[in-house]
Amino acid sequence: MATTNARENFEYLWNECNEKYTFFELKEIDWEAVKMKYEPQIRENMGEVELFRVLGDMLNELKDGHVNLASNFNVSFFPVTQLGPDNFDFRIIKDNYLPDDYFVSGSFIHDFIADGQVGYVRFSSFTGQVREENLGFIIERYQNTKGLILDLRENGGGAVSDVYAILSRFVPEETTVFRSRIKTGLGNNDFSALEDAVVSPTSGERFAAKKVMVLVDRGTYSAGSFLSLATKAIPNMVLVGDFTGGGLGAPNGGQLPNGWTYRFSITQTLDLDGNNYENGVPPDIEVFFDWDDRTKDEVIERALLELL
Repeated sequence: MATTNARENFEYLWNECNEKYTFFELKEIDWEAVKMKYEPQIRENMGEVELFRVLGDMLNELKDGHVNLASNFNVSFFPVTQLGPDNFDFRIIKDNYLPDDYFVSGSFIHDFIADGQVGYVRFSSFTGQVREENLGFIIERYQNTKGLILDLRENGGGAVSDVYAILSRFVPEETTVFRSRIKTGLGNNDFSALEDAVVSPTSGERFAAKKVMVLVDRGTYSAGSFLSLATKAIPNMVLVGDFTGGGLGAPNGGQLPNGWTYRFSITQTLDLDGNNYENGVPPDIEVFFDWDDRTKDEVIERALLELL
């Protein structure tokens, strides 16, 4: 029933999360304790801006970039990029690695680096518009290099369909890359059976025999984390950089009695060994920026060391 009553909206949101959110146990969050922390801040006739702040702060206790509250005047969110140090600056790459006339093929920026020995491909957002002709051009252009660098740093995610389109160029055969399940009951561990996510190789040009170094950081989120997790099941793909920001739970939500909308994670995605990396997919090779030296990108340099 529609109502602007602050306490009823608080109870509704807390209960929805309590029944459906998927990562309380993994994140060691006592949701009852969170309720006790924020419930005393709810007062009769409190203003909508103050109520929004309290509800938004409560949701941010989940430390999840897929958790949001939205009104007609504000949106609450958790800044996952602040979980780790900044590890990317595209200006450094343009100044020290790429030629001025680098290629832009759809959603990808790319060109040869390391004296033509390596292909560098920057992918900044999963827009859902990855096109086969763009991927085909890129894979064919760098086929004779010693390897590829796929830079996903500060890629905040988007359409998971792009994950499958990209990975189809790097698998030699049909490959199960991770497994997912959805919350089905009120208990913290009430989930559906795990379902396989399978990548099928494209019929077009592929790059499945040489190494692909995938660069990631805390800003690599959601679909970026899904692709990062998938690399654990693809032998020629190597993660380099920092942990990703997580976001391995698909978000869903609804509407509060006062009309504000909310969303939070209702699924879990695990690697093939059953590991849950919602707090960040770990890199195979951990590397951090040296911000005192802006003449090189340490993450790219480490990737080149592996390839050359």
